[in-house]
Amino acid sequence: MTDERIPKRSEVPEEFKWRLEDIYPTDDDWRADLAKLQALPDKLAKYKGRLGTSAQVLLEFMRLSDEISVLADSLGNYAQRRSDEDTANALYQGMVGQLMNAFVSINAAGSFETPELIAIPEETLEGFYSECEELRLYKRALDRIRLKKDHVLSEAEERVLALAGELTQTPENIFSMISDADLRFPDAVDKDGAAHQVTHGSYVPMMQSSDRELRRSAFQSMYSTYGSFKNTYAAVLNAQIKAVQFGSQARRYSSSLEAALSANEVPVEVYHNLIKAVHENMHYMYDYVKLRKKLMGVDELHMYDVYANIVSDVDMKITFDEAKETVLKALAPMGEDYLALIRKGFEERWIDVYENEGKTSGAYSAGARVHPYVLLNHKDTLNCMFTLAHEMGHAIHSYLSNKDQPIVYSDYVIFVAEVASTCNESLLMQYLLNNTSDKRERAYLINYFLEQFRTTLYRQTMFAEFELKINELAAQGETLTAETLCSIYRELNELYFGSDMVIDEEIALEWARIPHFYYDYYVYQYATGFSAAIALSQRILKEGEPAVKDYLGFLSGGCSEDPISLLRGAGVDMATEKPINDALALFGSLIGEMDKLF
Repeated sequence: MTDERIPKRSEVPEEFKWRLEDIYPTDDDWRADLAKLQALPDKLAKYKGRLGTSAQVLLEFMRLSDEISVLADSLGNYAQRRSDEDTANALYQGMVGQLMNAFVSINAAGSFETPELIAIPEETLEGFYSECEELRLYKRALDRIRLKKDHVLSEAEERVLALAGELTQTPENIFSMISDADLRFPDAVDKDGAAHQVTHGSYVPMMQSSDRELRRSAFQSMYSTYGSFKNTYAAVLNAQIKAVQFGSQARRYSSSLEAALSANEVPVEVYHNLIKAVHENMHYMYDYVKLRKKLMGVDELHMYDVYANIVSDVDMKITFDEAKETVLKALAPMGEDYLALIRKGFEERWIDVYENEGKTSGAYSAGARVHPYVLLNHKDTLNCMFTLAHEMGHAIHSYLSNKDQPIVYSDYVIFVAEVASTCNESLLMQYLLNNTSDKRERAYLINYFLEQFRTTLYRQTMFAEFELKINELAAQGETLTAETLCSIYRELNELYFGSDMVIDEEIALEWARIPHFYYDYYVYQYATGFSAAIALSQRILKEGEPAVKDYLGFLSGGCSEDPISLLRGAGVDMATEKPINDALALFGSLIGEMDKLF
């Protein structure tokens, strides 16, 4: 599809659309299942007060939970995927709304589940397992719930926390409204004096421009605006961190970090190890900054130079068919079984390929039980080929976990979510590097890879360190003022970029525009996932079949074990610093090669 005009949904050829009929042939079939789901709150309520009475009752309840999960998966994927095809379609917006109302009723009817399961005496539960072999399937799921025992409060206290739930979401909502709806930025001016509108969407492309004056102007436009509201943003972020502290203290966790990581069964040492390992390998980042300064030919490297392309005169036009062919070649080390699943996705229309009017932006993979669905907005670029490899990594992870795990363990946790996708990207990059002899093209690819390391491993770790520091200050009773936040953020930029970077005063305000600081210790997982993926791809390329077998075991694991154990089974121990050290050593070697190319 080369037409510059964005087509209507009806004009997109069927072969480039995902096949949602695999979930429900018609909307009426969806409505029939919605009616089934709407009847389940009454069925759930009948178990209230009974979960600890017998093994059979508990087994029935767990199976009912599985039934709800399957229905919710199909209903949710059909309605949301249809809505994403054309966000202006009121019919599917309405279906999403109907489903959300049903979920609210389900959650309300099943609110007794966790307190009752926690209240069952250990000896009683062990007796249930002895009496009913089928119940043993759910032992890990029940154990995970019961791990919350020390952090579940009395009924009255739980009610107070539930009532406070909407309040704790308020800071993020305020941040979003100010940043997305209310802020307006002055125009940026390029080297020829032409004005360019600055928005959240246009800012990053301007930062990648070869026009340094445009980059500087856009940078100052963005941060002068945030600077005008810095006290407001500080108050909102302070409220967010206070809310996080309130929740962790109320539930008797030793820290907000422990509270956040416990949800995914991740030890707090993993977070601290990440920061420690990156600190110990900061010299690679300093080498990269020095190399960027040299290749850009500037006397001073500023923060507005960080995203500009070092190698910009390489035109890599890659059609969707070419992207599919290259991805298959790159993933050949994964073996024929893995490739067969990729081909299955390509041939059986798991993918919605091109942009159309009203289609949701970006890209994602949704792990429906019938098979995964991948949304793209493909352009014929290198980045879009990497996006295809990335999203198909997610898709195969979901496919294998759904196929090989019982319903209760088929969903994997966020901590491992980016591993499979990034592993595919790493294999693709290393394939491309091994199959190009053109010096400029090779430099272009290496720079692309280096930027992934910089933006994912270093930048996200810097974010994680900032979040940890401000939470620690809040735990000590300090108020997070704009002055305090700017001071911490500036010091971190000085640490992470080193002496060859001019730390422009505006960058101290960057914390004000980062939505991830409202996600409660989320960003570190980008860095750990990237490190694990680099380690796994290296092992696959070096060891072949044994490594692939272990890796496929990980992809098939769902949440049948905690994420650290699942990754150990694949040959990566994220409880240590080794995967991070190894990934950053690769970063260092790529910097050395890039330097030699010029």
